[in-house]
Amino acid sequence: MKYMLLIHQGDTPTPNDPEAWSRLSDEEQKAVYADYQAINETPGVTPGLGLGEPETATTVRVENGETLTTDGPFVATKEAIGGWLVFEADDLDAAIELAARIPAARLGGAIEVRPIVEY
Repeated sequence: MKYMLLIHQGDTPTPNDPEAWSRLSDEEQKAVYADYQAINETPGVTPGLGLGEPETATTVRVENGETLTTDGPFVATKEAIGGWLVFEADDLDAAIELAARIPAARLGGAIEVRPIVEY
């Protein structure tokens, strides 16, 4: 079964926010990089891509045949998805185990695990 792991950054410090990132020790920063690298090298993982900050987003809707655009996704920071990856695993427990290894899960964010439906 394939699972998508959606990384909700929440208040997780990232290198994109130098002030928040600097609150982590050098050791913690190195651990975050090492953990993400190890996850990306895990058998069954297809690394995804990181996403820009929510304020860089454009939301598109179509109403009455007219394309409407607005700035941002209109979500709270804790809900913003910062990236994703795909994991092919035997079962949900294995996907949950991998999700728990993602640094964002322990640094103020959350990981949403969803089965991928293949048509």
